[in-house]
Amino acid sequence: MPRQRGRIGRAVGDPLALHPRVPGDRDRSPDPRSAHPAGLGDALEQVDCWLEVPTVVLLAEANGYWPALRETLEASRVAGPRVHDARIATLCRQHGVRELWTAHRDFGRFPGLRFKNPLVAAG
Repeated sequence: MPRQRGRIGRAVGDPLALHPRVPGDRDRSPDPRSAHPAGLGDALEQVDCWLEVPTVVLLAEANGYWPALRETLEASRVAGPRVHDARIATLCRQHGVRELWTAHRDFGRFPGLRFKNPLVAAG
C-alpha cells in the first residue's frame, strides 16, 4: 500500500478526526466485504503517516461518553455489529466532528452527524 503522507491533512482546512480501521477490525463490521486490502504492517504504517499531519487527531472516549452512547443507541435502535458504528458516531459528535467521511452507508441512521462518501464524485 502506498503511504499517503500528509495528503489528507492538506486537503481539508479543519481538523481531521481519525478513527482508523486496521486488519482484524472487520469482524465488527456488518459488511463482510469490508476486508482491509493491506497487511497489518502496512496498515499500521499508514496510520503512523496520518498521525504526522498536524490537523489529524485521534478520537477517544471522554467524560460523558456512556450517556451519549446510550442516547445514540436508543435513538437509532441498532444492535449487534452496528453498535460499533454507533460508537464511532457518538465519538464524532462528542468531539465536534461535523462530517464523517466513510464509504459505509449505515451512518445515515445516526442523528446529528452528516456523512460523505469520499469515493463518490459530488454531483
